[in-house]
Order: sequence, then C-alpha cells, then structure tokens
Amino acid sequence: MSRHESAAPPEPGLSRRSLLGHAGAGLAGIGLADLLARTGTAGEPAGGSKSGPGSGAGATHHVAQAKRVLQIFCPGGASHMDLWEHKPALDAHDGEPLPGEPLVSFQGRNGPLMRSPWPFRPAGESGKMISSMLPAMARHVDDIAFVHSMTSESNTHGPGCVFMNTGHTFEGFPSAGSWVGYALGSANENLPTYVAIPDLRGEPPNGKANWSNGFLPAEHQAVVLSAQQPIRNLARPGAIAPATERATREYLEFLNGRHAEERPGDSELRARIASYRLAARMQLSAPEVADLSRETRETHALYGTDDGNRLKAAYARNCLLSRRLLERGVRYVSLYCASRASGVDGLLNWDAHKTLKSDYERHMPVFDGPTAALLSDLKRRGLLEDTLVLWTTEFGRMPTRQEGVAGRDHNPDGFTCWMAGAGVKGGVSHGATDEFGRRAAVDPVTVWDFYATVLHLLGFDHTRLTWYNNGLDRRLTNVHGTLIRDVLA
Repeated sequence: MSRHESAAPPEPGLSRRSLLGHAGAGLAGIGLADLLARTGTAGEPAGGSKSGPGSGAGATHHVAQAKRVLQIFCPGGASHMDLWEHKPALDAHDGEPLPGEPLVSFQGRNGPLMRSPWPFRPAGESGKMISSMLPAMARHVDDIAFVHSMTSESNTHGPGCVFMNTGHTFEGFPSAGSWVGYALGSANENLPTYVAIPDLRGEPPNGKANWSNGFLPAEHQAVVLSAQQPIRNLARPGAIAPATERATREYLEFLNGRHAEERPGDSELRARIASYRLAARMQLSAPEVADLSRETRETHALYGTDDGNRLKAAYARNCLLSRRLLERGVRYVSLYCASRASGVDGLLNWDAHKTLKSDYERHMPVFDGPTAALLSDLKRRGLLEDTLVLWTTEFGRMPTRQEGVAGRDHNPDGFTCWMAGAGVKGGVSHGATDEFGRRAAVDPVTVWDFYATVLHLLGFDHTRLTWYNNGLDRRLTNVHGTLIRDVLA
C-alpha cells in the first residue's frame, strides 16, 4: 500500500476474517508510511555522518556527468605491456638484462627482458597502439582514456584487489560501489543499488571484501548475482492470493518498523529489513532483468552468448546482464573477468608467472569480444553518455621474464587502467611507464587519484564525501587524491 493511499472501508457482508485482514492491511500501511518516512534513503543512521550533499539523497556537490558506473575488473594483475601500453624497447632489447635494476621481485629472481609475444598495431583515429590480441577492443580506443602510470600499494593479489576496489589494502573498508550507492541512493527501488557479478571461474582474490560495505551501513554492500546464478529463492508463492500476499507483506513491514524503532542505531538490522523489502520487490523485477531470452538474436550474436568457448559464452552473458542492470537504474555494477588463483598458474586469472603466452591466449579472447560488445551496446543505446566505464586490475607485470620460465612477476610500480563514457575524453593516454614498462615514469597516478576522478564525474568532491568512523571522517580516497584532469572531457 502506498503512503498516499488509505485502506478501503469494509464492504457489507465481509466475514470476520476478511474484516481483520483489511484492518491489518490498513495498520500495515500506516506503519509502512511511518517506517519509510523515518528510514528512507536520505535517513541518517546513528554512528555515521555525511559531509555536505550526497549521502543517499541523490544530491551532488556539482553537476554530474555520470549517473552510474560499470567497473570491469580483471583479477590476477593483467600485463600492461602485453595489452595496452606498447613498449618498442622490449622488442629492441629482448633477452638483455634490465639496466640498473635489482632483479628480485615478488617471487624472487628475474631473468632478462622479455618482449610481448604479440605485435602491437595502431587503432582508431588516435592511432593508439594496442595488442593484436584485442582486435575488438581496438575499435573502441577513441572512446577510451588510458591511464598508463597507475601505481599500487601492494604486490600481493588479495590486498591488491581490495586496494583497487576500496582505496585501502586492509579489509573492512567500503568498496567504491558502496560509496557510490551511499552517495547517490537508488535509481530503481525494485533493484539493488550495487551489484557484483563474479566470473564463472569464481570470486576474485579476497572474495567478498572487494564489494563489502565496510563501516558503511550494511545495506550498501553489493548484491551478488550472475547470468549463471541469478538470485535464488525469489519465486513468488503461487498458492497465495495476491491480495493476501500484499496484506501480509504490509503487515510485516509494520512489525519490522516497530522492531527497528526499538533498536535505534542497529545498521545491520536496518540492512536486513531493507534486504527483505528489496527481495519482495525484486520478485517482480529481478526475473525480468535476468531473463536474457528477451534479447534479440542480433544482440546475443553481438555479445557471443552462444560461443563454443564455455568461458567466453559465460562472460558474454554476464556482460549482457550488466547492460540490462545499468539501463534499469542500478548505480554500480562490478563485472569480473577471471577469478582468484587456485594453485594452477594462469589457468583461472591473469596471473601469468610461467606460461604467459598460452595463458593470455586463453584469457584475451574471452575478454575481448564480449567487452567490446558491451561498450558498443551501451553506445548505440545512448547509455554511454551518462555511464562511466572503468577497466581495472590490481597491478601490472614485470618487463622481465621470471628466472627460467616464460612468464612475468607482479609489478605494483607501473600499470594501466582506463576510463570511458560519461565525461571522459576519449582517444587520450595519460602518463606512461618507463621505456621498458617497469615503473610509472610520467605523471604517476594513485588509486586515490583514480577514484577522486570517478567521484568528480559522478558529481562529488572526494574530500567532502565522508563517513565518521573511529574518530575520523573516512573517505574512499583516504587522505589523498588529485583529479586526473587530462582524462576529463
């Protein structure tokens, strides 16, 4: 029952049971209206505080370019000099020692410099050099702003992934998606504000910490689903009449409101109630959004959802699901391509220590076509105009081969991430690593700079979007962050 409606008067001849049912529904409506008034998205839970506009009410600090975010994450430390950043010096000095550098990194001693196994080719009007293993993504380089001078605070996968997603190497801090959901609130009350889509191969390193709400209210953690495993136990009970179900649900809302009122400041209770409320609404909306059969054959062909490569088809379906979520008002979608390491080097993610060529020849075709299709689909539907697309990984790789094998070790000192879409200047490259790709040498960028820019495009001053926790006004960018102005349109 809407807060603007009133319960209909009992009709003549109603049974005692029906009369009580109507009365219960009416009381539930009053309770629900009161509960929504007190705990709407703009409500301020005890123990936290906002700073300035933008704490769930949808108000921003300045005019926003983007309304929503798609973050594509490739766990394992995808190699920048084998995907996005051309290094001719590696071709010229292949097999030679890396000059002036102690050849000891994450897994120990390094061998000589190793050229990329694949040639790079110019693409787009910008002439951007990109790996020949990414022919579909090459068609989008003029829409992308590459950041080639990223740096990380960790050379270990778990902390590196958490750092890239939360701005902190330790668990317990809110993810970027949680911050955005907290700041902007819901654009569709029947769907989650924040969705994480793990790869068919499993969750990324450190798992759910990558989409945790941290110290923000628990309602801001991501809802996890995928095309392979939509939300379970969401079917409506068919044997119950719709009016009876509605009256029961409204009465439960009333009871939940009373329960929450007696326990002020319990954010986990608020989140649980909000989750149940959302689940009830999602009974109507989630089956539709996850039903990929509603898409045309042309769209399925574009993404490759029926590809003979099982991993590619699964990732393609997740890409298509991402577009359906974004166009229906989900604020933040975290889409993963690959998973945590499982003791089998390079098979499940981009962590190619020993056999880089064969590993990446499995991963790049899975990633390339469906990701390019997602960008094309967003663009042709007009969604790219107000959707910010991010491509991220936790760190890069060394320009040298590991001793005795044909793979690359971890490199947090220089790697590539990129942005596209709303408010982004396409066809540009910001910063660079040195001639071999070892370290960020031109305009180094931190994860905090990256997210300061993301929040700016969403309409927020990253220094003013805060939450009071443990005596500090915490923020996504910690105490750092400078805008990457070269990538702003």
